[in-house]
Amino acid sequence: MLVILLALAIAALAAPLCVWALGRNGFYVLALVPFGCLGWVIANWSSTQRVRVSWAPSIGMNIDLRFDSLAAIMSALVLGIGTLILAYCARYFEDDEPRLGVFAAQLVAFAGAMFGLVTSDNMLLLFVFWEMTTVLSFLLVGHNAEQAVSRRAAIQALLVTGAGGLAMLVGIVILGQVSGSYLLSDLLAAPPTGVAVDVAVALLLIGALSKSAIVPLHFWLPGAMAAPTPVSAYLHAAAMVKAGVYLVARLAPVFASSPAWHPLILTLGVASMVLAGLRSLQVTDLKLVLAFGTVSQLGFLILLVGLGTPDAALAGATLIVAHAFFKACLFMVVGIIDHGAGTRDLRELSGLGRKAPVLCGVAVLAALSMAGIPPMLGFVGKESALGAVLDADILADPARVALAAGVVLGSMLTVGYSARFVWGAFADKDLSPRHVDGGDRDQTADHWHAPGALFSAAPAVLAVGSLVAGLAAPWMDSLLNPYAKTLPGVLDSHLARWHGFDLPLALTILIIGVGIVLFQLRARIGESATLLGNADRAYDATLRAMDRLSLRMTGAVQRGSLPLSQATILVTLILLPTVLLAVGTRTGIRLRLWDSPFQAAIGAIMIAMALCATVLRNRLASVLVVGVTGYGCGVIFALHGAPDLALTQFLVETLTLVIFVLVLRAFPAEIEESRKTAFKVRRAILSALVGATVAVLAAFAVTARSAEPIWHLIPDAAYTFGGGKNAVNVLLVDIRAWDTLGEISVLVVAATGVASLVFRSRRFGSAPRAVDAPNYDPDLVSWLPAGRLVDRRDRSMVLQITTRLVFPTIMVLSVYFFFSGHNAPGGGFAGGLTAGLALTLRYLAGGRYELGEALPVDAGHLLGAGLALAAGTAASSLVLGAPPLSSATVAVTLPVIGHVKVVTALFFDLGVYLIVVGLVLDVLRSLGARLDSELASTDGDASDSVRGGFQ
Repeated sequence: MLVILLALAIAALAAPLCVWALGRNGFYVLALVPFGCLGWVIANWSSTQRVRVSWAPSIGMNIDLRFDSLAAIMSALVLGIGTLILAYCARYFEDDEPRLGVFAAQLVAFAGAMFGLVTSDNMLLLFVFWEMTTVLSFLLVGHNAEQAVSRRAAIQALLVTGAGGLAMLVGIVILGQVSGSYLLSDLLAAPPTGVAVDVAVALLLIGALSKSAIVPLHFWLPGAMAAPTPVSAYLHAAAMVKAGVYLVARLAPVFASSPAWHPLILTLGVASMVLAGLRSLQVTDLKLVLAFGTVSQLGFLILLVGLGTPDAALAGATLIVAHAFFKACLFMVVGIIDHGAGTRDLRELSGLGRKAPVLCGVAVLAALSMAGIPPMLGFVGKESALGAVLDADILADPARVALAAGVVLGSMLTVGYSARFVWGAFADKDLSPRHVDGGDRDQTADHWHAPGALFSAAPAVLAVGSLVAGLAAPWMDSLLNPYAKTLPGVLDSHLARWHGFDLPLALTILIIGVGIVLFQLRARIGESATLLGNADRAYDATLRAMDRLSLRMTGAVQRGSLPLSQATILVTLILLPTVLLAVGTRTGIRLRLWDSPFQAAIGAIMIAMALCATVLRNRLASVLVVGVTGYGCGVIFALHGAPDLALTQFLVETLTLVIFVLVLRAFPAEIEESRKTAFKVRRAILSALVGATVAVLAAFAVTARSAEPIWHLIPDAAYTFGGGKNAVNVLLVDIRAWDTLGEISVLVVAATGVASLVFRSRRFGSAPRAVDAPNYDPDLVSWLPAGRLVDRRDRSMVLQITTRLVFPTIMVLSVYFFFSGHNAPGGGFAGGLTAGLALTLRYLAGGRYELGEALPVDAGHLLGAGLALAAGTAASSLVLGAPPLSSATVAVTLPVIGHVKVVTALFFDLGVYLIVVGLVLDVLRSLGARLDSELASTDGDASDSVRGGFQ
């Protein structure tokens, strides 16, 4: 199973290159991957297999895969129909289709996500794959992003299924915490009980119903018909919409007796069958006919697998297979019609049955299966379904009768819209002049472009498969009944072509007869008011209401006044913790004011500098005294025995001061008279209260600990698991590497955002070099390559000579911090900051052109390479047998050097190093070099020729 996931992932990554090299024929090559994986599924159909890869076992997040009878059914559909869809794409698209390679990658990735979803035993892993299908569906539905209807449909599907997924996640967490395990196999073996479990099951059902487009969360599916037809044939017939059905089928053996189970599933299932069936008789777009038909049949499937009896489970599994076959086939037929006739509006189609008899035969076979006509697989499944509903002893008699009536009514509508689909697509009709010029009944047929054999092959395979599977009903029974036997009770029924004259057969005859009558009444039904037409408008109204609510809330709390906004936040910070401490805290405060007099002295200096910052009017002086408070904090860290924190504090504080100075160059030295404000008592009181609140909270936090502090275990854990003696660095790059990865990701996003604001027209590119300067003279000699380009008024020979001598030393120190950080003070962050300070020194001494000479690299490239390297460490750890982002140690003995131990965390630290250097370079380019260029452009004197030219 893990190999299948890796194969599909590799195929998805290679898809753009494959399509670029082979054009649309590259889809045939890609189709070989799921086809080969399907062979493994078939070979292991009757076996149960498990795979476990440890990832984060302490929180139950492992890669646990389980292949059983239900997973086999769903995997065969995902991979088998996925193969046919990829082959269909090779003739559906043209070579000049925009973003075709990306589309291919997304489609293959979706197949991998669905396979992972149906084979996941860990519910958290299942949720990850669940959301992957949501995101990939968004991308696939919105493939034609230049069209507004595609963008709207993609966002609508994302919001509805994403919201359902969040509800499902809450249910998963509740179930996992109550049961003590996140494994589905454990959950099914020993199901928990209680009110919390009932709530969790209801939340899981909300996620499943939204994913499977069950009323009232159905409206995203018809909207998603804006997607290319292969997407509809795969995601909305055989794969994504089956995810909710699969989840219900997986949980039904133990949770069908839950209080919310039957009321939700049975009621909404019948409602979906009837309401969507009626809508299918009203719409005129063939894809919409199938879309609403899909909603109707998904309601039927949810109803059957959620009923909770073995007989219903067998019928549900049969119809899951039958539905995938006939609905994917019919969607592909619609795609062929749209290609050949230029329309899929049934009011504009006529005579195609004569022009394309083979295609018509394929569609008729699939429609017969959809309507439940013998000898198709759909008939076998529907016969079994009617018997299962009539024999559902777990329901009271009135409920069973009502359920059977709803199923019969929905099945009648299915026959009606199946006949309407075939009639609308292929029959000879007198077309209305309003829709076709002149009303010529043969106009569509005359403009028909016949599909090639390869184009028609995929739907033909599925149509014939429906027929063969129906004729081979006993064989299908042997494949599907292992899942049905997992439900409590005795499996009394079996799949057969003929069960004799019984009540289900009588109901089938009634269903077919009334369905034909409904088809004859299609015009009247089409003119009647729709019962589902308001769902899409309700969605729009909900979004508008949320927009209005957000605007009102924003208007209430954001008045456009920065002091008011800050005051609101700070008052909340004061009141909320204080009230909670006063009401709920029973512990006192035990404090040592200081360990040595030096700490008290440093604290007094910091307080004095902070007070000075409130009264100084010189901007640079204010920044400097604030910087003293930061350096004082670093000294306290050092006195307290934390050299790593002290080093980082000193480096960060220095770099912060440099950034402030770079920005303040564009401001007047003193605060203008117009901006000066008198002393405000309320602000002073508020600031004092905030400081006191933070101090009190820190004091309570220190004394509130009742268990043994974890820091006692960190040094040993750092060396045992992380292979390093520097506990602080090992914490950052191993023990809490996931946090660090998230933090540096945010750092990269912030750096990109700031640079994008500064470089409005062009984001990328390295800093200009000396040769780019308009007055560059290669014959001039200087201490720095670009030193003579600095205006004489700003040039410092002493600083340039010092920089020339000190820069290599600082860079060596930076490399030393990087390599020593695992066992001594330092690390990638400290090393990167040190290198950043070296670059800052070069910039201050030689100007913006010197920055390009020091590091002629695009800052964005450094940021991207660092993030990729840090994230890639997760994969390297897995290859070496360690959990992702945890240290794997490789020990080698080299000639001359001797024994060397390399820890994979070193490469994670290298990523951090590159990100910090890239960030500093970006800051120097944006707040330094860019500002230099703008200031020079406003001078209007001769210095403009020296300072200009930044690109």
